[in-house]
Amino acid sequence: MAHRYSPLFLCVLERLLLVFLLYFLNAINPTRCEVPAVIVFGDSSVDAGNNNVISTLLKSNFQPYGRDFDGGRPTGRFSNGKIPPDYISQAFGLKPNVPAYLDPNYGIADFVTGVCFASAGTGYDNATSDVLELEYYMDYQSKLRAYVGDQRGNKIISEALYLMSLGTNDFLENYYTFPTRRSQFNVKQYQDFLVELSRSFITELYKMGARKISLTGVPPMGCLPLERATNFMDHHACVREYNDVALEFNGKLDAMVGQLNKELEGLKVVFTRDVYGLVLDMITKPSSYGFEVAGMSCCATGTFEMGYLCNRHSITCEDANKYVFWDAFHPSERTNQIVSSHLIPILKSEFK
Repeated sequence: MAHRYSPLFLCVLERLLLVFLLYFLNAINPTRCEVPAVIVFGDSSVDAGNNNVISTLLKSNFQPYGRDFDGGRPTGRFSNGKIPPDYISQAFGLKPNVPAYLDPNYGIADFVTGVCFASAGTGYDNATSDVLELEYYMDYQSKLRAYVGDQRGNKIISEALYLMSLGTNDFLENYYTFPTRRSQFNVKQYQDFLVELSRSFITELYKMGARKISLTGVPPMGCLPLERATNFMDHHACVREYNDVALEFNGKLDAMVGQLNKELEGLKVVFTRDVYGLVLDMITKPSSYGFEVAGMSCCATGTFEMGYLCNRHSITCEDANKYVFWDAFHPSERTNQIVSSHLIPILKSEFK
């Protein structure tokens, strides 16, 4: 005897099948773009190669940098491979690598879906570095509108995902290295000074059209191999003072972000507060993440080499995936991938 189903049951079944079909199609189409572009500001943690053409000693456009990048070539990224913006861009259905704005091999056609203005050595404080990232961004906006038209250009600018990552150099390469700022501020005052500079930077981006911003704070900078190598008094452990300063500074950034989100209409800034803890966990429990070495880096002696001191003549580890750090200051590609994998679902949830 044939079964008879009520019209209501068939209607519900049809809707369930439709929902399942839509979910399935979305699952097999991961390249759907959720933001039109990824635009990057910051320091060497996110520099895709701008320093290649800037007059500075902070460069990495030579071997062994980039040895695990596409094609095994150095690009100016301070890593053996990719950096977080590359992974984030690809996860949002955009290019697998975000190009550097000053790279002569790229033009405005390449920058429509993403561009990097970051520069190694940069900080919030002009005394740290005076690279004009916002000025380059203004130039980019003019070229973008001329290329795609005002309407589409404005849409890209307002709907793009902006990534900001800086602050470490302000402390390690400025405040704790040179006496000028220490004569003006104690460390808590300097934190407050930097927070206000961060607020001003974000406000300027907002005035220029940015609405979706991801802000990353300072990592556990006392655990960088370079800092541990010089921590003779504590048997080369992480420098606790630097980590405490980073944590306190991040807390102040987080509070500032909450205020800005209330003050500026239409702005959404997400402070990725968990990155500090994640990186510290990788350093203190490396085997949990598949690493073997966390106190030293892959390049050369693993203690102080970065930039020109990490070069093609350096005896470098065979497998950088076993190391949390690539050079004495920068994470390996594997670390960047783990951090990015943590950030991507957060960013996708916040910036739908």
